[in-house]
Amino acid sequence: MTTHTSAKRSVLISGASVSGPALAYWLHRSGRFEVTVVEKAPALRAGGYPIDIRGTAVEVVRRAGLLPRLREAHLDARRATFLDAGGEVIVSVKASALAGGVEGQDLEVRREDLSALLYESVRDDVEFLFGDSLVAFEDSGQSGQGVDVTFRSGLRRTFDLVVGADGMHSATRAALFGPEERYHRYLGYCFALFTMDNTLGLDRELLMWNTPGRAAALYATGNPDEVHAFLTFHRPEPPHDALRDPEAGPDLVASVFADAGWEVPAMVGALREAADPFLDTAGQIRLPHWSRGRVALVGDAAYAPSFLTGQGTSLALVGAYMLAHSLLAHPDHTAAFAAYGRDLREFVALNQGLVDDGGARLFPLTTEALEKRNTMLRGLVALPAPTPRPAHTALVLPRPAR
Repeated sequence: MTTHTSAKRSVLISGASVSGPALAYWLHRSGRFEVTVVEKAPALRAGGYPIDIRGTAVEVVRRAGLLPRLREAHLDARRATFLDAGGEVIVSVKASALAGGVEGQDLEVRREDLSALLYESVRDDVEFLFGDSLVAFEDSGQSGQGVDVTFRSGLRRTFDLVVGADGMHSATRAALFGPEERYHRYLGYCFALFTMDNTLGLDRELLMWNTPGRAAALYATGNPDEVHAFLTFHRPEPPHDALRDPEAGPDLVASVFADAGWEVPAMVGALREAADPFLDTAGQIRLPHWSRGRVALVGDAAYAPSFLTGQGTSLALVGAYMLAHSLLAHPDHTAAFAAYGRDLREFVALNQGLVDDGGARLFPLTTEALEKRNTMLRGLVALPAPTPRPAHTALVLPRPAR
């Protein structure tokens, strides 16, 4: 993406997790945009569960020059061990075999490592407004030459374009298209994520306990002192109110796992004391359009696929590249946003469809389905190598726009 000398367009990006800084990088690199990123957190967010970068997304980070450092940060989990209700080992398999990842090519890194690298790549060239957020925006009167933005701090500014990269529960999307429930596809599961002490001495490995409709996992990523803990359970209807309540949420989790064995009681107790608890439902965002006027959405705000696909970060990275490419290839924002939707839609659909093609197979709801899953896992041990999923590489990136 080469530098042009014409007047630069101003872009405000809301959100500084993955898709926001990635989009900022590509737009700044072109030399054709002045970029501002606003983030409601007071600083770059630390922590977060390990995330995967697969297929087409690996090519995105290669083109951004980040691949060598991400390879250094690769977690290289050794194995995943599955346990029965009593905590006895059912089977232990290569971690890469579970998601259709390709050993030596795809990546798993800490979210904070990816975010930090993206931020470092643009922090000296892009304006960041931490501890602030959008509260209102509208087209600039009859001329329609920009978007008037009001920030929570009281700051008012006008930008040529605004992009919402503010996650699954995007406020930008709500302002554009209305309440989340209109576009949220609930997938039947709730979850709690948090860190706790590594009392079992785990090292770069996953332990997962299952009973029908419930799962508990401990994932060690190299820190000898702590592990990532994960509790998930089935609910026919999403208990949004309980999960958003800091007391009711842990109470709900405790009631669901009240009779559980293995390390689950300790995990439930650790959830109540955790410094970083995150409780939510597994769901997808399915929108007919990803833009309106001069405002567009990218990443989870536009097309969250859910953790059940393992493709949230990859879609965010690919989506940021494709949006930047469209804005550079089409000077008119209407044409650019249309091209963005047209060129990315099939890739998004294929990756969201992974949940319907067995993406939730690790969390069976019945005894019969659990035994079928265990049989499948035992079969993985005999396979010479995992088979990559076609959805991961279904999009060939266009050449950088000039």
